[in-house]
Amino acid sequence: MPFVKSLPPDAGPPAIYQKYPEIYGPWSQMSQAVMNGPSSVSQGERELILAYAAALDGCQFVYVAHAEVAYAWGIERGLIEKLLADFDGTSVEPRLKTLLAFVRKITLAPATIGQEDVDAVFAAGWNEQALHDAASIAGRAVFMHRLVAAYGFTPLARDVAAKHAAKRIERGYVNLYPAFRETKPS
Repeated sequence: MPFVKSLPPDAGPPAIYQKYPEIYGPWSQMSQAVMNGPSSVSQGERELILAYAAALDGCQFVYVAHAEVAYAWGIERGLIEKLLADFDGTSVEPRLKTLLAFVRKITLAPATIGQEDVDAVFAAGWNEQALHDAASIAGRAVFMHRLVAAYGFTPLARDVAAKHAAKRIERGYVNLYPAFRETKPS
């Protein structure tokens, strides 16, 4: 049940997006560009980063929603939970693991990021855009955590999140929300 009584009991971020379109129209466009635009980081990997950063930050709402999107893009189901339980012992392609280590550190201890962390990302074969994508996605997770916490939104059930994930893949981040839709859904 949201803390703001003007919202319906099952409200989530779309209710806020609709209320403040001047803010969340551009937010949705930025999200579309970062999550689905050109990048050396695949769309599934970007959703993995978002869900992982959200989980590290303690945001069940964003973690559950975007874990399902990552899994729908082909990321191994349960990988995020494995990373949370035993990051070092989890079998992940080394290049991706280096980027996830950067995400972990920038999420949990951003003030400790140093040249060596950035150099490790580049040494693993990622480019500057991948570094930017990882940092901005981790920042997006933190922002969304603060928004859903302020409003008291309840995380979706996994089956509902999986249905939303399919729509997010089909429509993207702008066309998902009727208020910002650029194209009609098929």
